[in-house]
Amino acid sequence: MFKTRITEIFGIEYPIIQGALLWLSTAELVSAVSNAGGLGIIAALTFPTTKELREEIRKTKAMTDKPFAVNITLLPTIRPVNYEEYITTALDEGVNIIETSGQSPEPFMKLIKQANARIMHKVARLRDAKSAERMGVDAVTIVGFEAAGHPGMDDVSSSVLIPMCADLLKVPVIAAGGISDGRGIAAALALGAEGVLMGTRFMASKECPMHPKIKQWLLDAHETDTIIIERSIKNAARVMKTDFSRRVLEMEEKGATLEELMPLISGDRSKGSYISGDANDATIACGQAVGLIHNIPSVKEIIDGIIGEVRLIGQRLYALGTPE
Repeated sequence: MFKTRITEIFGIEYPIIQGALLWLSTAELVSAVSNAGGLGIIAALTFPTTKELREEIRKTKAMTDKPFAVNITLLPTIRPVNYEEYITTALDEGVNIIETSGQSPEPFMKLIKQANARIMHKVARLRDAKSAERMGVDAVTIVGFEAAGHPGMDDVSSSVLIPMCADLLKVPVIAAGGISDGRGIAAALALGAEGVLMGTRFMASKECPMHPKIKQWLLDAHETDTIIIERSIKNAARVMKTDFSRRVLEMEEKGATLEELMPLISGDRSKGSYISGDANDATIACGQAVGLIHNIPSVKEIIDGIIGEVRLIGQRLYALGTPE
């Protein structure tokens, strides 16, 4: 047993949480993470309708009897999204852990709390973490500059953000960004986090429904093979460094408008690449931790290996003795 406030709050064996990977966080991956002792998360906006989300939740429940969560990303979308309907659907289906990100969850706090559900909110700045705590969230995920997806605009690393938040928050902190193995988890715990969230590592797993060509790209990639785009629209995103993402960056440097960028950066476009395996047809989120990934094991092998590594690190540090 690996005990922190995160394992106790969410009822999981290990403080390892799977990032909500749009288009990829389906029942197969989510249930595999939960069955291995972590916390799987369904990305709600993968599903165009709440009916489809309901079906995916039921499919996940048929594949695991362990806790899992549903993520609601509160960002502007091309298609209209009724966030309250998505949250209500998850709660009605018995999901008692909700992750929010993107914007403030305040409009939905009463709905979630009345259902006796837990809520964790993902942020990239200390001040947003403090605000989330004041609203009554149960845990805060802090995202460092190394992370895939949207790591914020301030370019502050996880090694600085984690202890800052741990020092100033009463709720437990979950670390995200640059973590893919036991060393990363041990470091995050040492910095004051009580759990970690990993996305890129789970992309390179057998259960992830992503084309083998992109998985192979992950194996061949280095830590320098990602790029930050979308700064011009104040929504910085770390993605794979490809001809396509470079074109997006060039358009931004030339002053492209949001309307001009949207057809290239929309999530729907990424879905097509995940299926076809053509990484040059969309922006593909990827963190700098890709430089530490060298195989494509099962989710269980990933989590078992990480926990074994953390335990060995603990034993090694203990053997060093306590300094006077």
